[in-house]
Amino acid sequence: MPQSSPRALGRLATSAALALAAGALVLPATTHAQRQQGAARALGVDTANFDRQIRPQDDFFRFVNGTWLEKTQIPADASSWGSFNELTEKSRDAIHQIVEEAAKSNAAAGTEERKIGDIYASYMDSARIEQLGLTPLQSEVGTIAKLQSPSQLPATFAHLARIGIQNPFAVSVGQDQKQSSVTITQVSQSGLGMPDRDYYLRKDDATTKTRAAYESYITRMLTLAKQPDPAGAAQRIVALETEIATPQWDRGKSRNRDLSYNKMTLAQLAALTPSYGWKTYLQDAGLAKTTDVIVRQPDYVKAMNDIIAKTPASTWREYLTFKLLDDYADELPASFGDARFEFRGKTLSGQQEQSPRWKRGVAQVEGMMGEAAGKLYVQRYFRPEAKARMDALVKNILAAYKVGIDSLEWMSPVTKKQAQDKLAHFTVKIGYPDKWRDYSKLVVKNGDALGNAMRGREFMYDDMTSQLGKPADRSRWGMTPQTVNAYYNATNNEIVFPAAILQPPFFNVNADDAVNYGAIGAVIGHEIGHGFDDQGRKSDGYGNLRDWWTPADAKAFDERASKLGAEYAAINPIDDLHVNPTLTMGENIGDVSGLAQAYRAYKISLHGKEAPVIDGFTGDQRFFLGFAQIWRTKMRDAALRQQLLTNPHSPGMVRAFVPLINNDAFQKAFNVQPGDKMYLAPKDRVKIW
Repeated sequence: MPQSSPRALGRLATSAALALAAGALVLPATTHAQRQQGAARALGVDTANFDRQIRPQDDFFRFVNGTWLEKTQIPADASSWGSFNELTEKSRDAIHQIVEEAAKSNAAAGTEERKIGDIYASYMDSARIEQLGLTPLQSEVGTIAKLQSPSQLPATFAHLARIGIQNPFAVSVGQDQKQSSVTITQVSQSGLGMPDRDYYLRKDDATTKTRAAYESYITRMLTLAKQPDPAGAAQRIVALETEIATPQWDRGKSRNRDLSYNKMTLAQLAALTPSYGWKTYLQDAGLAKTTDVIVRQPDYVKAMNDIIAKTPASTWREYLTFKLLDDYADELPASFGDARFEFRGKTLSGQQEQSPRWKRGVAQVEGMMGEAAGKLYVQRYFRPEAKARMDALVKNILAAYKVGIDSLEWMSPVTKKQAQDKLAHFTVKIGYPDKWRDYSKLVVKNGDALGNAMRGREFMYDDMTSQLGKPADRSRWGMTPQTVNAYYNATNNEIVFPAAILQPPFFNVNADDAVNYGAIGAVIGHEIGHGFDDQGRKSDGYGNLRDWWTPADAKAFDERASKLGAEYAAINPIDDLHVNPTLTMGENIGDVSGLAQAYRAYKISLHGKEAPVIDGFTGDQRFFLGFAQIWRTKMRDAALRQQLLTNPHSPGMVRAFVPLINNDAFQKAFNVQPGDKMYLAPKDRVKIW
């Protein structure tokens, strides 16, 4: 996915994907009449952002975005700013108008509009939240206080998991990666209050200061809640979380789909942690139907046995009480939310100011009823012609991949046949779901902000657990239509493009084709590329984890991936932190391959004709200008550190550099020569797909 995130849920092969299996015909992304008027179309690139003092051959990112970088200030309530953030702000403004109108509409009780309005109005009623204080949380604080023995942990963890409170085991329901039509219970490592195990284990000054700030934050929250010995409890919580962090897998290892697929019986799971009653947990967590589980990090689960056995119940009470306060701080009096922001906003991400309450209120609605708000968003803001043109672009780039696979000199015919079969079975989702989520069972009460948040989490939890034992529902979406992002879901072999990303600078219905191919085309190519990255390549066209590669072809792939990884690993954006090639490998392959295939699709779409020159730029040049434009970004130092430690995506400025130095067409389009900083010798350029 282009920016961040989850890869979730969808449908099997569509007729469009299957039709591509018959041939590589590339359809025009515009009408014939539009192509005839190509020279008159908009450039689609904001040249005011250019820094023409910088040669494109030396720093293409700054050539395209340099003036934007100089004049743009990161908003005080943001940790970074760029094209994604600009569109997210636009999307949030649209949803803000929708929820404000819903709050004033006096819609009939039980309707989605009324629920949306009541969620927002209740959250915005800060006076009532101050008046209620900690009262709405007392029953859950009391539940935690009843924990007197580690033997009670499974039942307590299960109860709190229903309302979204973290514990050392993240238990969920999802598709079986080796049998994607089936749902199964899955167990993963969890339990940390900071973003990653490295925040507990690294010894550098910045991380050491962050740990100290975290301990101070815990102390502050427990003090506000009038809990006993806040400072001592904070020390014990950090010590416990450090113990939990130590055996955890790093993020690079955890994304390995072979290593993280460990199917077990309940008896085998119980044998890993005899001190923890899994049967009780699953019963109380609404997962009594569980027969087998997939354990993603089995040695971590085993290591947790000793930690569970030796940690006093009193420390677990402190740990869970803090988790409860931390997770619901924004629905509590302002002192709690302010304390949370000081650590999670300022320290971890570098934000200078907390977001206005209305923005957080919109986020509250989106977290609880995102698809319902998205339905209204689509009705008002999504243009049908955008979906039609996007559909043509997707078909074109799928067709380009088909040509690209056939042209690979390093892959054998037998593996190519399997790759083509997978490509033919891609499912494509554009804009919004065909089937909207049903929120009829979600209970919303006006004036009950914290209760609404809890019921919202429990509704989502029950929705998840209800899938166990049912055939996988491939119609579901993992993002709302108003999300500015896109994703690939390996278990469904699907690519998904929400409505909100189909806007400039990613997609411009009035712009020249070259820029759209370089921008949204590269995003499309990126998501398709995930199906063939270092982990996506391990599943087939039906989403099943299966090795369809010959050993020689797998070796050839790994050699190219390792060479690409070395290019990224050499980049040192801040302090002693380099881009982590293992963590970012999938996204990096998606970027490099997606750009190459988007360019191939663009050239095929010209049907042998020369593209017009627009504002002095050739078609090939406009293609790469469109690509670099979407990665404009500025980041605060804390946010950059966090991204390098935790995010599978390389920073934006890196994403606008490495794919280009490996791309022959870019080197030619801008006459990049030896000695130029963007030059990479042909023998050193990495081409995978």
